[in-house]
Amino acid sequence: MPTRTATYDYVVVGAGSAGCLLANRLSADPDTTVLLLEAGGPDESRNVRIPAAFSKLFKSEYDWDYSTAPQEHMGGRELYWPRGKTLGGSSAINAMIYIRGHPHDYDTWAERGNEGWGYDDVLPYFKRGEHADSDRLEEEYHGNTGELNVTDVRSPRPLSEAFVESAAAAGYRRNDDFNGARQAGVGPYHVTHEKGKRHSAAEAYLKPVLDRPNLTAHTGAHVTRVRFDGTAATGVEYSRDGKRLVADAAEEVVLSAGAVDTPQLLMLSGVGDADHLAEHDVEVVNDLPGVGKNLQDHLFSFALFEADTEDTLENAERLRNLAKYFLLKRGPLTSNVAEAGGFVRTDEDEPAPDVQFHFAPGYFFNHGLDEPEVDNGFSVGVTQLRPESRGEIRLSSGDPLADPVIDPNYFDADRDMEVHIEGVRAVRDIVEHGPLADLNAGEIKPGPDAQSDEELAEAIREGAETVYHPVGTCMMGDGDDAVVDDRLRVHGVENLRVVDASVMPTLTGGNTNAPTYAIAEKAAAMLRD
Repeated sequence: MPTRTATYDYVVVGAGSAGCLLANRLSADPDTTVLLLEAGGPDESRNVRIPAAFSKLFKSEYDWDYSTAPQEHMGGRELYWPRGKTLGGSSAINAMIYIRGHPHDYDTWAERGNEGWGYDDVLPYFKRGEHADSDRLEEEYHGNTGELNVTDVRSPRPLSEAFVESAAAAGYRRNDDFNGARQAGVGPYHVTHEKGKRHSAAEAYLKPVLDRPNLTAHTGAHVTRVRFDGTAATGVEYSRDGKRLVADAAEEVVLSAGAVDTPQLLMLSGVGDADHLAEHDVEVVNDLPGVGKNLQDHLFSFALFEADTEDTLENAERLRNLAKYFLLKRGPLTSNVAEAGGFVRTDEDEPAPDVQFHFAPGYFFNHGLDEPEVDNGFSVGVTQLRPESRGEIRLSSGDPLADPVIDPNYFDADRDMEVHIEGVRAVRDIVEHGPLADLNAGEIKPGPDAQSDEELAEAIREGAETVYHPVGTCMMGDGDDAVVDDRLRVHGVENLRVVDASVMPTLTGGNTNAPTYAIAEKAAAMLRD
């Protein structure tokens, strides 16, 4: 039998981007008690702090190290999916790009019946938690009194500016603030850094308030199920230090475990498709077929080039650069790798840009796990922002410690591949213009032999990887496939909410960390109300 520990007003599952912010906001009321449970350990690695070292965290103790099911439309490949397993969650291992998405994304959510989720509604929540620290940020669209530091890369490589200049020479408009009045254009990214170091959710929101007597945070606490009395959530069961424990929630249980683990936990707790739960001998609390469905993710298709310069990230760990970082917090180790990029339309009739570029002043392929094929290189990741393909998360077993089945169903929709091909061709055009035309010493991938649509498609199927943006598996809405309402309450049960990227009905146009913060900020306001 599990041991009962204590009763809290709120039990928050997952100390990632959403969970850390929620723990901060809810515990700001001294009369409210909060328990935050994180399955991973403390974020103690030096590589968590060093921006350019994020890929060294992949396949480490700080990573869930997931893999997808074999992908039918990618030659049966099983793609690696890193997800953060530590304080800060994926904000502790990501590339730190701060992108909110396009206003069209949020207005679409509202048009689907989610009241209060239009762009004008959510903008104040983006601003509330933000500390803008850049001359390039448009004041009207940013906050400067929040906790999360949003700033410029401290020591960007000249190659990144060369990409922006080349894209401008190819006809794209420069944009110094993708989160301002317009998203379209090319420019440097803003990042969640503070004085040359990563500024994760744990650093921004959790650690500064851990001394609050009404806030308890545990690492190494793997939640195995939500407990119910009938259809009312009463708390959670979790394992820690080899013990089975129970924490009760007097008000609500809040699941912030992410787009993979939140639907898995719901299903393990008896909330999901009844037939699927029966396959794994899970007792049904509420037959909710949408749990785990509607999975969406961004893919990278890479164009890699050899660089005719030594000022690349391949040389970031030379002795002088190590000294610059550890003594001054400057130099290439302050790079987030994807220093610049852009948002463009492949179809002018689209209401918002449909392709994003991530430019890296170095050779970056297979999540940075591969050794570079050249001494110096530069890379451009092409991302289709609104894929039409839909996948799902399923239980592999009734064992709460077993990995779920992750099936994003990439390239199920033909249009997804068409946009990737157009994006790669656009990168090739950019590289033929401006300073990159002189700095390009030859295309490595897809390679000069890949010219036809069929040849490019084959290269994309063989080399594309996740951009780490899974969303949608606990979709917000009121239709048959919806899991939560527009106040993020799980349909058909009481005292249970989901607050993380899984509630997004559709992918936002860009990196998904900033939208996750805004979702949590809005949820905190709703919970306090």
